[in-house]
Amino acid sequence: MNKSFTFKQFHIDIGQCGMPVSTDGVLLGAWATINNSLSILDIGCGTGLLSLMCAQREPLSQIDAVELMPMAVEVAQANFQNSKWAKQITLFHQDILSFTPQKTYDAIICNPPYFNNGEQSQKGERSVARHTDALPFFDLLTQCKKLLTSEGRASFILPLIEGEQFIEIAKNCDFKLTKLTKIKTTEKKSVSRLLIELSVFPYDYQENTLIIHSKNSYSDDFIDLTRCFYLNMD
Repeated sequence: MNKSFTFKQFHIDIGQCGMPVSTDGVLLGAWATINNSLSILDIGCGTGLLSLMCAQREPLSQIDAVELMPMAVEVAQANFQNSKWAKQITLFHQDILSFTPQKTYDAIICNPPYFNNGEQSQKGERSVARHTDALPFFDLLTQCKKLLTSEGRASFILPLIEGEQFIEIAKNCDFKLTKLTKIKTTEKKSVSRLLIELSVFPYDYQENTLIIHSKNSYSDDFIDLTRCFYLNMD
């Protein structure tokens, strides 16, 4: 397994935690509305990818990264310390459901677990990170509502079916769906992922579709979204 991934301004080492850099994570980190956010919360930070992307995008923000898995905490801490934003990011080793900071956040970003049925065929941290047994959607959304400012935004990425379920649960938690991007790998493929933004504030709703690959290359939209992060994407 590839143990590292180099971006334009930072490097991710995945060590022994088994959480490789994914296109999902990069999409979420580049897409999330964090403009002018002074406080950002990264829930289930894993190796630290989303925290580092947020730090690159918003150099004045203070980022709290929360992670439960011990190996991931160790790796994330090293990735933060090896970046130019070490002083900007604080890492907390604990369950997000017991996280009680003395503040609320302008933005929350989370690539949540989404396997909610079937056996967990793989043991270890990656398996836990990918199953809702560890963090049910309702519990996650309830905690997000407590931790967001009144005008804050929470951003997530999920597969289509799980994403639709997540949105319905969010509405029952009094969240409003404020932005939705449907992800397709190619024009002819079905929607595979949903980028979801929620808020309790009634922002105008935005919806669009993003196609990753076009004509045997990356699409212009994908390049525009990720060019600040991926090498050789200009």
